Amino acid sequence: MCGIVGYVGPQQAAPVLVEGLTRLEYRGYDSAGIAVLNPRSTAHPSRVVRAKGRVRDLEAALPARLAGTIGIGHTRWATHGEPSEANAHPHTSFDGRVHVVHNGIIDNFATLRSRLAVDGVELTSDTDTEVVAHLVARELAGQDGAGLGFEDAVRAAVAQIDGTYALAVLDTANPDRIVVARNGSPLLLGVGDGEMFVASDASAIVRHTSQVVLLDDGDFASVTPDGFRTFTADEEHTARSAVTIDLTVEELELGGHAHFMHKEIHEQPESVERMLTGRLDDRFGTAKLGGLNLDPRELRRFTRVKILGCGSAYYVGQLGASMIEDLARIPADAEPASEFRYRNPIIEPSTLYVVVSQSGETADTLFAVREVQRKGGTVVGLVNAVGSSIAREVDGGVYLHAGPEVAVASTKALTHMSIGFALLALALGRVRDLSHADGKRIIAGLRAVPGQIAQILAGEEELALAAKELAPAPSLFFIGRVRGYPVAREGAQKFKEITYRHAEAYPTSELKHGPLALISPELPTVAVIPDDDLVERNVTAAQEIRARGGAVVAITHPGVELGDAATRRIEVPRNEVELDPILLTIPTQLLGYHAAVALGEDVDRPRNLAKSVTVE
Repeated sequence: MCGIVGYVGPQQAAPVLVEGLTRLEYRGYDSAGIAVLNPRSTAHPSRVVRAKGRVRDLEAALPARLAGTIGIGHTRWATHGEPSEANAHPHTSFDGRVHVVHNGIIDNFATLRSRLAVDGVELTSDTDTEVVAHLVARELAGQDGAGLGFEDAVRAAVAQIDGTYALAVLDTANPDRIVVARNGSPLLLGVGDGEMFVASDASAIVRHTSQVVLLDDGDFASVTPDGFRTFTADEEHTARSAVTIDLTVEELELGGHAHFMHKEIHEQPESVERMLTGRLDDRFGTAKLGGLNLDPRELRRFTRVKILGCGSAYYVGQLGASMIEDLARIPADAEPASEFRYRNPIIEPSTLYVVVSQSGETADTLFAVREVQRKGGTVVGLVNAVGSSIAREVDGGVYLHAGPEVAVASTKALTHMSIGFALLALALGRVRDLSHADGKRIIAGLRAVPGQIAQILAGEEELALAAKELAPAPSLFFIGRVRGYPVAREGAQKFKEITYRHAEAYPTSELKHGPLALISPELPTVAVIPDDDLVERNVTAAQEIRARGGAVVAITHPGVELGDAATRRIEVPRNEVELDPILLTIPTQLLGYHAAVALGEDVDRPRNLAKSVTVE
């Protein structure tokens, strides 16, 4: 949430910053800004340009020539203060010397603002971030004119802050360096040839370098063109070395698609096949998940599984819990990670805790990891981003290998999470009572998934027609039963996120206990009706909706007799019953996408949302 980029080196900084912000815009797009230092200009040693709206609005506001080879930039997802130019980053100190960009939330900002106001500092924004610029400037100036050095001033300012932060700071008196600090919000350094980069996400700098330094919580760094020095709040040196990231510029381009969401939906057959490579063990009918760091004996000691995720990851967690109960026959449930630690949860040594996050930086999920570990529990992760905070802090896990996902509404990564849960359920089942034959049955089903997704995508035209019919409705129901209910919840989530239509998911069996009162010709329903042991009851529920004038789009299997229970039928190929929800989810992605396109909405950048939620 929010994006940071910084540059110091021989190039002109402004183009590098704008390019990086464009790639980071999925992290926030309420406003954007850059600050560039130019020590050769005595009249303007620094220039700050900010704009409300998208990065393109910032780019339009830039002067024709903005000289300077060091700078920082930011694209904002608003927390404190409305989206406006005044609240956009970078923020500047009262004396014009210090410029700051910040991701995270400063919990004690109100106290700090009051203290600064008493001291005569005029605050010009409503943000929590502005206080940081003033605090650093005061430490640089000192009470008697004998201030601290740049790095020490940043450390002293940060010592007064409570909360989460990724900070990048410029000082016009030190135009050869950027000082950064991290606590609870992602930040990395990019190592180039005679140049260095700062970013909240590697996608911002991938065109320039594949060598990155991942900072840990509590790290500070001083970054110059020749390299970097990392240290702690106590001025102790920390040994941080560069690693190579597996990311290319081409993966971050549209590649002929109109939107990143469309591209990512269509990448799923290939990406799922890639994820499964090397993870299916035919000999023993199980999954190879060495990254769990749990041998079969350790897996057997768990008598319960608790899954923690936020948003769509939580809904996929519900789907995963169903797979685990089906295949491993141990109790499993999912819970929003955002609520978990606040209820003082009982952590059991016999429970395996599984956290799910595409970015690996979701703050609520990361705090849940720490709560489990603080109380002695075992926690593993299903994470897409290699080297992310959650990936580094969990006891083990499964990398999703979905590749980069730029659209805010997750599709590809969510499918990979489902596959990850299927693999975990298979591994847990095979150390218990799941037979070798059933293990091989699930393996065969998983191998069929990529081709079956491709088959669903081949029917996109029919899904687009259905989406156009649904788009005008002010409100919709998504319904499903047992394994179909998480599919319905995720489908409703996608529709809400990108069409701004109200969409609500219900267990199919709950319709008659109240929600049926809302059925009318103006309220259509998307019904998940797999060919399972509840098919007749699901069809009956759809007929009850039709009898009251409601339209029904049925996502179902070939051969299911719907009669007049559906106004439109979307067929999904059959797989094993435990794996069917993975495929049933794919049409809901295209329904949401094409409905948003029909409504003319910004599919990849839905209002009020950001890709990686790194604040509570």
